[in-house]
Amino acid sequence: MSGIEGFEYRRVGVADGVALKVAVGGVGSPVVLLHGFPETHLMWRHVAVELAGEHTVICPDLRGYGDSDKPVEDGEDTYSKRTMAADVVAVAKALGHERFALVGHDRGALVAFRAAMDHPDVVTHLASLDVLPTLDMWSVMQGTSAAVGFHLYLMAQPPGLAETMIAASSDAFFGYFLDLWVKDPAAIPADIRTAYLDACRAAVPSIVADYRASAGIDVRHDQADLEAGRKLAMPVSVVQQDWGSALGFDAAERWRAWAPDLVHSTTTSGHFMAEESPQEITDVIRNLLKR
Repeated sequence: MSGIEGFEYRRVGVADGVALKVAVGGVGSPVVLLHGFPETHLMWRHVAVELAGEHTVICPDLRGYGDSDKPVEDGEDTYSKRTMAADVVAVAKALGHERFALVGHDRGALVAFRAAMDHPDVVTHLASLDVLPTLDMWSVMQGTSAAVGFHLYLMAQPPGLAETMIAASSDAFFGYFLDLWVKDPAAIPADIRTAYLDACRAAVPSIVADYRASAGIDVRHDQADLEAGRKLAMPVSVVQQDWGSALGFDAAERWRAWAPDLVHSTTTSGHFMAEESPQEITDVIRNLLKR
């Protein structure tokens, strides 16, 4: 698949020497959709087209993913969620939008969370799909149940080992998650799966750097906000699989500590819910935007 049907593509500069590939479609109030791992902006192909009937929809490949630039990690900040969130704000501004609604899945949801925390005057609404904030994610990963997140620990290691191991068998590594996390395999057809694997194969160092940041600087940023009593100022909708009952925590309670204006729901879909249940996710976003 070459792109989202009916969307225009452009490269948008966001920082010195860094540009993101961005798909843009529709007319109306802006909604930015951020993809997760191990995917690209193509994960939004169904939801984006549906929303474009009433909104300007902006779908970037995150820094380090897809066809966006992949700067060499030269410190903790290169792939911190704060830096990646600033990229998103810069994209929207370059396209003429000072304020926008923001939806993120998986890694993109962590970027969206940080954007909403750092730029409350810019992000009008926030939707998060299938994650906890970084600080909470590490807090609930305990004992043998944490084995489900083995990749988090692998990519948290200092530079070198994880990159070497993953690059040696990248299709098997990234394909494992595409297969394990989907309930309806037909939701990720062969051409889309190939596009995801091709993109990840070309981005191993930057993907690892993104995860490494989430075991370091991103945790410190969340902790600083928690200690300062900062909360999400905008309406927030969260959709998750029922990870709380599986791993022994109250997901809604975790989110409520950050988001006073929260609508939390669980889905029977798999992790790739925007592809498996696009109408459900489109409805969540539309309902959020009415608040």
